[in-house]
Amino acid sequence: MNTNKQRIVFMGTPQFAADILAGLFADGYNIVAVVSQPDKEFGRKKVLKPSQVKMKALELGIPVLTPRKVRYEYEEILAYEPDLIITSAYGQIIPKELLEYPKYKCINTHGSLLPLYRGGAPIQRAIINGDKQTGITIMYMNEKMDEGDVLYQKAIDIDIHDTASDMFNKLSVLALSMLREFLPELFAGKVNPVKQDNDKASYAYNLEKELEHIAFNDDVLNVYNHIRGLLDNPGAYVMIKDRKYKLEKVFFEYADDVDASVFKGLEKDYLRLDALNGFIMVYMIKPEGKNSMDAKSFYNGAGRNLVGEKLG
Repeated sequence: MNTNKQRIVFMGTPQFAADILAGLFADGYNIVAVVSQPDKEFGRKKVLKPSQVKMKALELGIPVLTPRKVRYEYEEILAYEPDLIITSAYGQIIPKELLEYPKYKCINTHGSLLPLYRGGAPIQRAIINGDKQTGITIMYMNEKMDEGDVLYQKAIDIDIHDTASDMFNKLSVLALSMLREFLPELFAGKVNPVKQDNDKASYAYNLEKELEHIAFNDDVLNVYNHIRGLLDNPGAYVMIKDRKYKLEKVFFEYADDVDASVFKGLEKDYLRLDALNGFIMVYMIKPEGKNSMDAKSFYNGAGRNLVGEKLG
């Protein structure tokens, strides 16, 4: 159990950050407030839904702030007199007033090996690009996007079966373990910041809506990486006869005898969607407006009438 009582403000939004928050709280760190994105509207009825970090903070009994624009609405955060601010996938640029206030500054857990993949979607982009490794960087924050000095880094392998959801889970575990190792060193003044090499920087901007549409006129491994880099959120879909079909569980196989961008039907327990030099095996699929179903159920319904259709 940690006995350090430095006042910490934690800033984050998705489940990735909620898991880190829960771990730090369980360790006994003095988290005096949590900052997260405002509640968002979901569904046709536009029901307001809080972020995963907000829900976790309320469950733990930690005060929560949800400024719409933190660059202008930071005074309430400063009122908690933080000694340290920890951010993790928060989703807004942190203003200078917050960056300069804490004794131990403002640190961020970023889901890449900086300076690679600066930006809001580093985990998804690494998978889409077919990288074999990614990692976590703990860094000092500044007013620029993910350009602060690096404090601690660790790499982790990306398995060929890993989806974006898998890597979010693995990296949140890694980030928490790294913070457990690093925070005592930070509070003891035993840190060695290293400037990033900007010449080696690459960027992972937020995912465009158009990226969710999968084209099959490409190397099959590229197609597979594209799909799994978007699973399970925001998701990946293929168009067949002007209708969307969300791909939910897939793998790939190289083959010579292919008919690129064509739906070939059911083989064994999967649907076959051909790419340039192989095919995607779809085990679970969700037609637009319907529930998810396995390959055989889909084929025995609408699927058998789509055999030979082009993948749009």
